[in-house]
Amino acid sequence: MSHTKQLLRFITAGSVDDGKSTLIGRLLHDSKSIFEDQLSAIARTSERRGGTGAVDLSLLTDGLQAEREQGITIDVAYRYFATPRRKFIIGDTPGHEQYTRNMVTAASTANLAIILVDARKGVLTQTRRHTFIATLLGVPHIVLAVNKMDMVGYAQETFEAICAEYRAFAAQLGAHELTCIPISALNGDMVVERGENLAWYQGNPLLELLENVMIDHDINTTDFRYPVQWVCRPMTSEHHDFRGYMGRIESGEIAPGDEIVILPSGRTSRVKEIVTYDGNLQHAGAPKSVTLTLTDEIDISRGDMFVKPARMPRVAKEFEAMLCWLSEAPLDLNRKYFIKHTTRVVKCLFARLDYRVDVNTLEQQDTVTLQMNDIARVAMKVQQPLVLDSYGNNRSTGSFIVIDEATNNTVAAGMMV
Repeated sequence: MSHTKQLLRFITAGSVDDGKSTLIGRLLHDSKSIFEDQLSAIARTSERRGGTGAVDLSLLTDGLQAEREQGITIDVAYRYFATPRRKFIIGDTPGHEQYTRNMVTAASTANLAIILVDARKGVLTQTRRHTFIATLLGVPHIVLAVNKMDMVGYAQETFEAICAEYRAFAAQLGAHELTCIPISALNGDMVVERGENLAWYQGNPLLELLENVMIDHDINTTDFRYPVQWVCRPMTSEHHDFRGYMGRIESGEIAPGDEIVILPSGRTSRVKEIVTYDGNLQHAGAPKSVTLTLTDEIDISRGDMFVKPARMPRVAKEFEAMLCWLSEAPLDLNRKYFIKHTTRVVKCLFARLDYRVDVNTLEQQDTVTLQMNDIARVAMKVQQPLVLDSYGNNRSTGSFIVIDEATNNTVAAGMMV
């Protein structure tokens, strides 16, 4: 058993002034994850802003001075902290609709999403939008944190009414594992400590929930997918006949002797060795980076993928996807774009725009182009075949980015349907 602490990536999302920054500040402060000089600095800023004498913990997450002066959070601010049980990376995402792309970026790698609502306001359009994006991006665990319970007298019936409405909505989206928790980020109730005001709530405080949520099953362990990043042919005399294929196991597991299929060619071979810097392995699984050698000499290059014959992906030049447009320049159907999918880059074109989703109402609307932050269903064609899984089954091999050929900018992120 490895003694390396498991890493949980989670995002926080909510409407403006729902208390996201205060919640993250409270998590960092109460878990003893900030330095004395940081605490002193935000105490001084709190005082300068004419506070009530209490330290404004929301200042801990405001990454940019300009944002701090405007009193809003616009970028994704990543924060790292650890407890004796687990390491954490928090993506603090902005609340506004025009920053949908920021939330998409942060959610794409998250194990868990904390959706904050203000207990006085309940489930808002923003709440629905953020939940839609989290479920679209396949975030496995969702926590509805009903904040500012102190403002409604810690009333159990208020909390339960909000949870019932939210659960009904989340069920329509096929949301994964869902937990509702009442908190007061300002006073610290049910964040790191239980506090004294929410005795009627039987569940664990938020930090305990984050420390114990099971994320082992978030990685696909059944479908072996190994995109080749590099073909290793050392030039030294002692290794002149070595040929290894370097990359990261995106899902599944492998052992010497296992039969593999090389896609898109369809040739077969067996794994001879699993080579690492620290010596050869008898077994390796996702997300480990290794070098594989094969029993046969086959023409293999970067962008090819090793899979097992029992669980094959689809190899195709045409596919459908959900796409989030990230660029300030709208989609131009006459421009040339590339798709980067795992380690393969191919030319592509947009065959069809089926609809864009109104992220506030979830209504499907006809469209002839895509603007920044639009989320749409599209059909695409690529010049060379890609090895595809549905995003719901495999986040690594079911996702891609679109690159503008002229500017080399990333203009969209996509998820295979």
